[in-house]
Amino acid sequence: MKNLGKIIAVGCLTASCAFTASAKKQPNVLFIMSDDHTTQGIGAYGSRLAKLNPTPTIDRLAHEGVMFENAFCTNSICTPSRACIMSGQYSQTNGALDLGGHLAPEKQYLALEMKSLGYQTAVVGKWHLKDRPESFDYYNVLYGQGAYFNPVLVEKGMTEQIEAYSHGKKRKLVGKQYEGHSSDVLTDLTLEWLKNKRDKDKPFFLMHHFKAPHDLFEFNPKYKDYLEDVEIPEPASLYYNANNGSVGTYGENGCLKDIIGSSVGHRNYKRDMGKHMDIDQSLPDPEYKHQAYQEYLKRYLRCVKGVDDNVKRIFDYLEKEGLMDNTIIIYTGDQGFMLGEHDYIDKRWMYEESMRMPFLVRYPKMIKAGSKTDAIINNTDFAPTIIELAGGKAPEYMQGHSFKSILETGEEPEGWQQSTYYRYWMHMAHRHNNPAHFGIRTKDYKLIFFYGLNYKQRPSNDITPLRVEYFQTPYAWEFYDLKKDPKEMDNRYKDPRYAEIIKDLKKQLQAKRKELNEEDDKYPHIQKIIDAGWNK
Repeated sequence: MKNLGKIIAVGCLTASCAFTASAKKQPNVLFIMSDDHTTQGIGAYGSRLAKLNPTPTIDRLAHEGVMFENAFCTNSICTPSRACIMSGQYSQTNGALDLGGHLAPEKQYLALEMKSLGYQTAVVGKWHLKDRPESFDYYNVLYGQGAYFNPVLVEKGMTEQIEAYSHGKKRKLVGKQYEGHSSDVLTDLTLEWLKNKRDKDKPFFLMHHFKAPHDLFEFNPKYKDYLEDVEIPEPASLYYNANNGSVGTYGENGCLKDIIGSSVGHRNYKRDMGKHMDIDQSLPDPEYKHQAYQEYLKRYLRCVKGVDDNVKRIFDYLEKEGLMDNTIIIYTGDQGFMLGEHDYIDKRWMYEESMRMPFLVRYPKMIKAGSKTDAIINNTDFAPTIIELAGGKAPEYMQGHSFKSILETGEEPEGWQQSTYYRYWMHMAHRHNNPAHFGIRTKDYKLIFFYGLNYKQRPSNDITPLRVEYFQTPYAWEFYDLKKDPKEMDNRYKDPRYAEIIKDLKKQLQAKRKELNEEDDKYPHIQKIIDAGWNK
């Protein structure tokens, strides 16, 4: 009997230890990010496109996890957004202000922190941060933006060179060219790593980055009939923009309307979507705009369909291997995207469709299925949160804040941030011609200052014709009451009824710029405009 007691005691102790070890087992983390996949293009967000059911697989994350309704980027352009995600820092601190920015391996903090917590780290797909992701244990990434078809990727440790096109020129590159559409190729590579290359004795942190649905929306031919005979719902502001904007976005007396902000129809004489969609240029608006929009959205959503189908392939593997419920799955885009709202295409703007990011998380061991939150988060918060979910502590050098407790409880903790800061550093670039601006967004209001000047000054010895990037556009303020005007159709900056609210928002904006190292001490030519326009 004594021996039996010992056996039972040892058995109980062993079971207890096993239970404790299992309870402490770190979850895998799968971070899926698509390029320019905006909330309007995800069914769960309930936009005008939701009835088309564009993303049944991605929607599963919302149904079985949490959907963030107020997730924002700090700069709606690829390189800076990705740098913020990887560093947990705002642009002036991490150094990537625009598309020319880069992130050195020693600043790829998220990967470094996850490795220190015992994770095997990997990134597959679009990287777009110039320096290779050497901080990861494994990478296989596109060069720059990468090609939609037969893409060239470089794998960690690879030395073989091939001849391939990059940035419009044929050159020798270290890498390998793969046959097929990028969404399929990248998923093949991720599945290959999961199946055959990872250390199965370690938890994994995997970043899977689709190129799609970045413009110009080269979809897999197998989707050519998808939505072919469907009339895509159009936003009202595609045709009537009411009181959106300011002299900062259309010039005095509207003199810059045909230059600023690339358009769907004929409005922008340099860049409109109809030209890219091969619409008959002789057609007048609104018919030209209508045809351009329909083709634009169908191509975009066909790319989204390819993303969603490939996400399903990854989920199928996780379920087959029993990994689905012990993997924190995050889905996001690197920013939002304008799908014809205000007659705009592309991103860059601080307007809602461009600034808002999709952010969905599934982890049934922690997160209540079907939950939603309107807590304000931004892309500098992603890294601190992932680190804490992995069992670590967010480092002090990161400026973002962990929202782990929001995932756990569904509630905002006391003192949680009530606003987010945004800054588009580029100015009148790439024929999209968006003026430089910054601003603050709370749950109820948005305040934007268009200062309209490039942070890079024209070199004194530059004798070439003045490029549009060096032109100063008018400075102006815009203010939107988002509760009354969620589509941002009525700029109320000059409405005296909002004077005290605007005054308070300016104080908050000033404080945030100082706190986040986002002031313009290095750029006195910009600070001069800020000083001149602050109280106007």
